[in-house]
Amino acid sequence: MTPRIKLPRRIFRRQPPSLMPGETQEEHELRMSLLEHLDELRSRLFKIALALVFGTIAGTFFASPVLEFLKSPYGDQPFTALGPTDSIVSYFRVSLMLGAIIAIPVITYQIMRFILPGLTPKESRMVLLSLPAITLLFLLGVVFTWFLLIPPAINFFSGFQPELFENFWTADRYLGFVTALIFWMGVAFETPLIAFVVSLLGMITARSLVRNWRIAIVGASVAAALITPTVDPVNMMLVMGPLLALYVLSILMASIGSRINRAGTPEE
Repeated sequence: MTPRIKLPRRIFRRQPPSLMPGETQEEHELRMSLLEHLDELRSRLFKIALALVFGTIAGTFFASPVLEFLKSPYGDQPFTALGPTDSIVSYFRVSLMLGAIIAIPVITYQIMRFILPGLTPKESRMVLLSLPAITLLFLLGVVFTWFLLIPPAINFFSGFQPELFENFWTADRYLGFVTALIFWMGVAFETPLIAFVVSLLGMITARSLVRNWRIAIVGASVAAALITPTVDPVNMMLVMGPLLALYVLSILMASIGSRINRAGTPEE
């Protein structure tokens, strides 16, 4: 019988890359740190993509009734599809939105864990406990957008200069506007609680948010321009108003979180 050769276990372990030619120890450590961050980013993005895939698959089972619901401001007539793939694209656009809504706890957790590295077990537990509230705020933003933002926007656009323009909205344009507004406003509604959690960890303060109010206004205007595919100032202000109000609420929540953080920090 042929004797079995037992190889050292360390042969199968992944060895760290050695120094490159002409590379100093400091440059090697910096390169390794960058590679570790890129590897972690790849891992986080893979988990987010996986959550989106499974969420979108689950969303396809509810896409038809959601499409019927989203069509209610559009009217009783069927959606207009100008191209052969418009109907399929619109269907999967809604499925993707539903998938993102289903996956929002995983997406938020992975982003926060990447932005806030080196969390202690207590801090990681704090982030996990905040996920249900963050998801609830996202759904609250969806409800707010559907009942308070979309109706006046649809009424404004459908009634704008009717003697000059005949409204002929396609499914792609209409659903693109509605789904983008619903999803990104839902994301924006998460910012106050995220600011509270981050300030609770001592990462930001309310004072720093107040100092950056100019950046917040510019960011809100850019976000409003990206969320709404139109260029009219009325629609942009309709989105900018809630975004700036949420920023003010984030300052308030960050102030509360900073006070709790200072109270829990032992004095030296």
